[in-house]
Amino acid sequence: MDLGLAGKVCLVSGASRGIGRAIALALAREGGHVAAVARGTDGLMALRAELTGGISGSPHSTIVADVATAEGAQAAVDACITQHGGIDLVIANVGKSFARDAHEMTDDDLTKSLDANLWTAARIAQYAAPHLVARGGGSITMISSIWGREAGGAPGYNVAKAGVIALAKALAHDYAKDGIRVNTIAPGSVLFPGGGWDRRQKADPDGIAEFVKRELPFGRFGTPEEIADVVAFVASPRAAWITGTTISVDGGQSRAF
Repeated sequence: MDLGLAGKVCLVSGASRGIGRAIALALAREGGHVAAVARGTDGLMALRAELTGGISGSPHSTIVADVATAEGAQAAVDACITQHGGIDLVIANVGKSFARDAHEMTDDDLTKSLDANLWTAARIAQYAAPHLVARGGGSITMISSIWGREAGGAPGYNVAKAGVIALAKALAHDYAKDGIRVNTIAPGSVLFPGGGWDRRQKADPDGIAEFVKRELPFGRFGTPEEIADVVAFVASPRAAWITGTTISVDGGQSRAF
């Protein structure tokens, strides 16, 4: 299926590893011009090599910015405009979990969780939206979590990811008149090198094996690529009648209807 992404400028945050990296590569394979954003240079340089294949004059770019701050989110959007002349798709994919239990959670933990998960999505969406309007429409896709749809995970993360889903619904209604679709993707437990589940598995292999057996119906973790394929479709013009919704990509892990 041709997703109609050829030549579309795709701004992807949190792109240096894991789900964000897989999304950037998926969009590039569909012909999108990817502006990949992350805080660190090493992961971005490795991604750039994959995106360009060593070809000079590549349509892709990398942007070093911390979108957890207002200044960083604005800088990312500005750099994308400077380098590509516009934005057609935004993928807001930054997130992190902090205190794992409610009795351990401090005000600082909750603030950090909101900054890392909710504010990152809100800022980059709001800063990019006028540029999507100028292009006649586009899409914003936010990466939430199954723990934004139901109880589970760290409490601050639960709250923040639920906020992402609520925000996307509100933005979808507000921006529909401008031809902009806004959706959220809710991954389940995804394993990739250096990610949270990778660290937990190395620290407690027996415990994680029991978790997989108990909680994951297919008996395995999801992969970043399985999330990225769904994101590419939902962000594309082929999903023109999908907005204001959340799609779980979790191998049946979640319990919510």
